[in-house]
Formats: sequence, C-alpha cells, structure tokens
Amino acid sequence: MDKEYIKIRKALISVYDKSGLLPFAKFLIQQNVEIISTGGTAKLLTDNGIKVTKVSDITKYPEILGGRVKTLHPIIHAGLLSRADNGEDKKTMDELNISNIDLAIVNLYPFEETINSTTDFEKIIENIDIGGPTIIRASAKNHSRVTIATDSNSYQEISDHINKFGGTSNSLRLKLAYKAFSHTAKYDSIISNWFSKQIDSSDVDSYNLSGQLNKKLRYGENPHQTADFYSINNNSGIGQMKQIQGKELSYNNINDTDAALQLILDFKNSQPTIAIIKHANPCGVASAKNLNEAYRLALRCDPVSAFGGIIVSNKELDASTAKNIIKVFSEVIIAPSATEEAIDIVKEKKNLRLLLLNNIYNSEVDNKIIKSVFGGFLIQDRDDLIITKENLKVVTKKIPSDEEISDLIFAFKIAKHVKSNAIIYAKNQSTVGIGAGQMSRVDSSRIAAYKADYASKLLNMDKSLANGCVIASDAFFPFSDGLEAAIEVGATAVIQPGGSMRDNEVIKAADDANVSMVFTGIRHFRH
Repeated sequence: MDKEYIKIRKALISVYDKSGLLPFAKFLIQQNVEIISTGGTAKLLTDNGIKVTKVSDITKYPEILGGRVKTLHPIIHAGLLSRADNGEDKKTMDELNISNIDLAIVNLYPFEETINSTTDFEKIIENIDIGGPTIIRASAKNHSRVTIATDSNSYQEISDHINKFGGTSNSLRLKLAYKAFSHTAKYDSIISNWFSKQIDSSDVDSYNLSGQLNKKLRYGENPHQTADFYSINNNSGIGQMKQIQGKELSYNNINDTDAALQLILDFKNSQPTIAIIKHANPCGVASAKNLNEAYRLALRCDPVSAFGGIIVSNKELDASTAKNIIKVFSEVIIAPSATEEAIDIVKEKKNLRLLLLNNIYNSEVDNKIIKSVFGGFLIQDRDDLIITKENLKVVTKKIPSDEEISDLIFAFKIAKHVKSNAIIYAKNQSTVGIGAGQMSRVDSSRIAAYKADYASKLLNMDKSLANGCVIASDAFFPFSDGLEAAIEVGATAVIQPGGSMRDNEVIKAADDANVSMVFTGIRHFRH
C-alpha cells in the first residue's frame, strides 16, 4: 500500500449521536478493525453483535465520577498521539506495551441543544464534554497517522477510501482534521459565550463567533465579490427557513430578508401585517383586518419602489393575498406558513422565492447584532424595545387623539427599521411616506412627503395621502425645518425622542401649526 495511505487496524468509538454508526462499525469489523469503545456506545455495539473491547479493559481503570472520566488515560492518548516514523515514540510504545489507535470516531455532548431546552444550571454543566474534545484534538493534531470522524457525514467517505485504497489518504485526514478543529472551536465558543452570560458583563473581555456553512452563494453584493452564508443559530433565523420554490437566494436577498425578519418580529401580536422591503429599507408597511388589505395598503405607500422587493407577513399567506402579490414583480415572499392554494398560486412565478419560517415567533431570538468593521467587529443588543402609550410625553398644547396615538406608536415602530435619518408618515396603521438614509433630517422629511404625493397622483387622489397623517422621527429634530416640511403636507401629530438643544423651537413650530407632539426619550438610529 502507498505510504500516503494509512491502514486502519484499531478504532476508538465514543459518540453521543449514534446515527449512522452501526453500519459503519459493521463495515470496520469486516475490514478486521479492532474496535474499542466506552459506556453507552459499547453497549449499543455489543447489543447489535459487534465485537467490542471496552476502554476500561485496556486502561485497567473503570469509568469513574459518574462517567466524567472514561478515556482520559495515557494509554488512550499515547495510542492517538504517537508519531509515525518516530523512533523514540515507537520505543516508548513498545516498552509500555501500548498499541496505536488509527481511527477515532467521536462526537460531543449536546451542549447547544441543552442550553436551548433548559435553564437547569447543573444539567447544562454536565453537558460540557471533556474527554470528547480531548480525543478529537489529539487525533486531529496527529492527522499524519490518525483519521478523525466527528460526524456521520464522514463515515461514507472513510469507507470509500478504505475500499478503494486499503486505507485513508493524507488529503482526507487533513480535511477531517480541519473539520475536527472547526467542530471543537464552535463547541468551545458556544460554551464560552454561555458562560459570559452568567457573569457580570463588565468582566467579559472576549466574544467568540463560530458559524456553520449554510450555503455557498454565487457572489456577494456585486458579481466580482465572493460570498457564503453561515448559520450561527441552529434553532431559528434565516438558516432555518424552508424554501418552497424559486431561484437560490443571493447575498442581497439574504440581507434584505434579515431586514424583513427584524421588522416583522415587532408585529408578533398585531393585526395581519405586511412589509415590503427594498435595499434593507421598508418601502411600505401596513396592518389591517386581513392580510390582503394589509398588502394593498403597504403597496400603496410606494408602488414604484416595491418593484423587485421582498414581502414579509406576520400571518399565514392566503390565496387572495398571493393572487395580488404576484401581479407585481417581487424577489421573495416570507411568511410563517402558506395555504396549499397560496403555494400553487405563487408557483405561477417560477423564479419567485417563497420562504416559510414557522417558528419565527416560537424560538429564542438571538439578541446580539454583529457588524464587521475594518480590523474587528461591533456587537450590540438587538433593538427590541417597543414603546407603549405610557412612554409618551405630550409636549404641545394640543393633545393627540387616541387614533393619532395608535398611529404614532405604529410609525415609531417602523422608524426603528428604516436607515437613519428616518422619517415616517403614517395614517390608519399604514405608512404613506418613508424618507430613509439621508444625511439631513429635513431631506428625509421632504422625500417622505414626495413619496406620499407621488403615490397620491398614481391613485388619482385629490389630496395627498399625507394629509391628516402622523409623522415619526427616529431621532430628535435638530431644527424645526424637518417638522415644518411635514406640516406643509398636512401632518397633524408628531412622535420623536426629544432631547435637542432646540426642542423649544420645535415645540413652538408644532404649537403654531396646531399640531400635537409627543416625546419618547428613545432614539432608534439604524446605520
């Protein structure tokens, strides 16, 4: 046999996840491989007629401390770490009568699953694997001789190599070593980050980030950029979406989908709500008595920008809504679920992507937002604060009506998801104008007004949609001009954080126009 290929003579098997193990173990026995194993794994193999030597029979020590110590022994680790073609290693192994282990099949206690299913501190601690990572790291370090398998996906590839070459190649062992170290790195990062939540935040001086490749993308924001999508949460989010139909998601699709999900999370207990997202900004959002009406109102806000957008719903997609959605070119539809009839309707547009995420409101949402910067990354809490009527402070002579208060809260909720500087015009739980991402707040206000006027002309309306609307600003008005631009088109009530040096000037402008204004004390920048 070629020196590059290492024949497997002895294998150590110790796994928590036993899927796919029995066929692979039987294959190894057929190849005259000696199997040594521990605990439940040894019992499973023995019960299925597979000859096993217990680790305790080799080490002459029983499993102790409730199973905490099983494989942590020099005989096991010397068997994994002894180097090929190293005279001193061979001499030591011969003197101590220790034989080499050529294959390690190991996976780890389910720590991530445990922290996602319980808050029992002791149970969580007991699901921190010690022996497993030690075996994995030793085997991967010595990949020049040892083959390491950390998941069932590797079993077939190892079997194919043995059948074809009589052993495993250096290139395969190198690849499996990479997978092994990635596996333990991710495992340790999850443990480290969990521990960081158990101590005072002022003592936390590191954050470990590890993701699993979910999808290789055709390209990034532009065709000359390479890109991949990695999942960092196995229980929720974009990686758990079920794509029913349509083209593969692009980098930009995923980025817009994230913006859509972040927004719709704030409408968990709301009426049927639709948001239309374009370039990570909402260009129309509405809540209504039914989903079809919510879509009509969301589209009305900015029908031009909605072309090629992403549509997200907080309720099941129904047939009547689907029929109207497919009348306008869209890239993606996102919903918790969809009726069979709605799915059939969407199929009429074969490239339209339909994504379902049925656990969007049931799973734990990652409360951290991470953004890469040159030389590092920024991390912050997700902006999940939603104001209520009790948070509002009326600062004008005129007091807003109950209907205006409801619309003000709705508009301020939307402002949180619009790129700063953000100005939202809204009426009857529907946006009628959105100004996003401008360098000055007055320009955002004017753009929102323009959007409302343009949509009104398309609908052949006598008055602007903005007439009688409320407006929301994600941060304070530094001058009164932004407010005055909204008043000019008919705004009747304003919501903003307050806190400007010129608050009195802005309040006076509202009073002079007989407009009500409330302060929240909360800013919602989104950069």
